[in-house]
Amino acid sequence: MTQPIDAASPLWFYDFVSPFSYLLLEQHDKWPSMPFSLVPVSVYALYRHWGQRPTNEVPQKRTFVYRHALFRAEQLGIPFKMPPAHPFDSTKALLLASAIEADVPAVCSIFRFIWRDGRDPSTPDGFADLCQLLNVSHGERLIEHPDTKARLQRNFDDALALGVFGVPTFRLHRQLFWGEDALPMVLYCARSPGWLESPEVKRISTLPSGMTT
Repeated sequence: MTQPIDAASPLWFYDFVSPFSYLLLEQHDKWPSMPFSLVPVSVYALYRHWGQRPTNEVPQKRTFVYRHALFRAEQLGIPFKMPPAHPFDSTKALLLASAIEADVPAVCSIFRFIWRDGRDPSTPDGFADLCQLLNVSHGERLIEHPDTKARLQRNFDDALALGVFGVPTFRLHRQLFWGEDALPMVLYCARSPGWLESPEVKRISTLPSGMTT
């Protein structure tokens, strides 16, 4: 039986298809000094649930996002090489991370395989090389195991229950912080959690919509 996510603990949701998840994890030494649980989840499944249009379906946005990811990598001094095609199907990599309960070093290795080495983990050769990198034997069999699929599905269900709508997303003090550029906000709120309860934050968090449908 799969275990639910501990919603009271600090969480970090990611998908290997996201370059910004890679860039944020490469800054792990800057994260708040608390043990975040790393939770793999399919961002495209999140998009489908919330009715969001994926970036790759908007050509001009797709071009900007790729350029922005490269720009941020160069700004941060993080090696960056796009995989040969994007988006790619990250399901196998997500299942593998779920199956081995990947810790920070293992998740970093998978991200670097994709975004530093420019490999596609969805192809037979790419997945085989990834498994070899992680010293995982019988990777194809492992990701087909019902418990592995149930674990990834449970991650998705729990992410939805917590309101997660994209990746990368931190959950800290029961609040969500989305995007690679949200790290300064996470650090601030880790030091000063009372800010989230300030009158102005509360006011803007419950603003009514001025649009009618």
